[in-house]
Amino acid sequence: MKLLLVEDESKLVDSLSHLLRKNGFVVDAALDGQTGLEMACTDIYDIVVLDRMLPQQDGISLLKEFRSLGHNTPVIFLTAKDSPEDRAEGLDAGADDYLIKPFYSVELLARLKALTRRRGGAIAENVLTADDIILNPLRCQVLKGNEVIQLTLKESQLLELLIRNYGHVVTKEQIIQKVWGYFSEAEFTTVNLYIHYLRKKLKLSNLKTVWGVGYYLHKEKESLAAN
Repeated sequence: MKLLLVEDESKLVDSLSHLLRKNGFVVDAALDGQTGLEMACTDIYDIVVLDRMLPQQDGISLLKEFRSLGHNTPVIFLTAKDSPEDRAEGLDAGADDYLIKPFYSVELLARLKALTRRRGGAIAENVLTADDIILNPLRCQVLKGNEVIQLTLKESQLLELLIRNYGHVVTKEQIIQKVWGYFSEAEFTTVNLYIHYLRKKLKLSNLKTVWGVGYYLHKEKESLAAN
């Protein structure tokens, strides 16, 4: 799951990024409101964690603009502003949840899980399935038949992205942004290499290439029925 953290306290960014990555999230961070809005509007994120007090553009105006542009990505505020009026303002601006600093890490993780569950999603500890593949993203393990196959973190994140978009093409640009990150210097050759790793490890005959575009997991049963 891809998460955007918009926070200007560098120490908090470092600690939260470590916590979230440890719990299966792919994390990008923005240190000011203007950058945060630009990144959020790419729509490559599954959830946004947003501070209220930010340089260049505050969290409230950022969120209002984000919602006015038609984006519905779940957003949770992290803030020290804890009055009932502050909470109401944050929720009225379009926030899905509001967590007061300081907070416990377990509470943040629980709220993120609740947000994605309400939106019909599932965070990384839940297994994902496609045909005969069962992926546990948190453990980076695939169960295929009676065999347990260990993946690297990037292999697991790539497979998760393909499963979540089952039957639909995921472009190489989307793969880089979702798996390697917004600021990544990864190239298309890197994506090609990891696709090769997945095919070799999992013997994925239904992992198809759309030349010059990207990859997708082919719905073989539907294709046969259509023919």
